[in-house]
Amino acid sequence: MSDSGASPSFRAQLQALFRQHGGQLRMSEALAQGISRYQFYQLRDEGLIEQVSRGLYRLSDLPPIENPDLVAAVTRFPHAVLCLISALDWHGITTQIPHQVHLAVERDARLPVLDYPPITGYRFSGQAFNKGIEQVEVDGNTLQVYSPEKTLADCFKFRNRIGMDVVLEALELYRTRRPFLPGKLMECARICRVAKVMAPYVEAKL
Repeated sequence: MSDSGASPSFRAQLQALFRQHGGQLRMSEALAQGISRYQFYQLRDEGLIEQVSRGLYRLSDLPPIENPDLVAAVTRFPHAVLCLISALDWHGITTQIPHQVHLAVERDARLPVLDYPPITGYRFSGQAFNKGIEQVEVDGNTLQVYSPEKTLADCFKFRNRIGMDVVLEALELYRTRRPFLPGKLMECARICRVAKVMAPYVEAKL
């Protein structure tokens, strides 16, 4: 693609390139296809494309993004897993409004940091990281999130940080809004080493 400005044919080429990537494209991918930064920014200024997060753009005529904070987080940290309050919110088992995106990474990984949206990172190791990961679609992006049962076990583990009232509310909302799976809850509790703490609360819900 030449550097001759945003001609109608160039716009059509760029839109086709975006659609090949599901409507979203990284600046680096566009540059690799021969699009110049000048052309890219010109199209942004004309309103044809819009910025989703640092280095990521999407076609402006796509439906509005429902979860812009999650999209920004997942595109920057694709190997991280949504956890704790953010995962509770995703599963609809909290009344808390997450003011940060809570992400888990493997023990040796660098903690995720982002100016916006604000992110709180946690290091999990072994099965505590790998157990209960579900893959879901968020505005055309694949997001990793812990299952409700794993999330509750994690919340018991971090109860001193997030508050026991939040944890118990989540357990009650899980009981009333989701299939109640005590065996799965306690399996996750054992992996997170909170089985003794969690057992009386789970038994009380039976």
